[in-house]
Amino acid sequence: VQLQASGGGLVQGGGSLSLSCEVSGRTFSSYGMGWFRQALGKERAFIAGINWVGSRTAYADSVKGRFTISRDNAKSTVYLQMNSLKPEDTAVYYCAVDRFFRRVGVTTSDYDHDFWGNGTLVTVSS
Repeated sequence: VQLQASGGGLVQGGGSLSLSCEVSGRTFSSYGMGWFRQALGKERAFIAGINWVGSRTAYADSVKGRFTISRDNAKSTVYLQMNSLKPEDTAVYYCAVDRFFRRVGVTTSDYDHDFWGNGTLVTVSS
């Protein structure tokens, strides 16, 4: 299973970025997806998740109302639209695949994701 994340970069505070993560090697449409991030000197943290059909989403409080996760099963791709970015959003962002087949809800746990993307750096300037 391979995950290729893209879309990171440098943006001014208040700006927007859109991340993409294309998955191959697994039946994408049958698994939930998550986005996590790791800032320098901090542990990796859950940001957003979406279930296999796209009917349920979950967000960390720190990004709720600013970030939106979505998926296109036909393209085997999950997206993270990030608006109103803040300097504290600066981190390496990772996409990951839920290990359980057709989980109804959304898991926020690292442990529940068994394949991870390479990470894409997002830097927000003040």
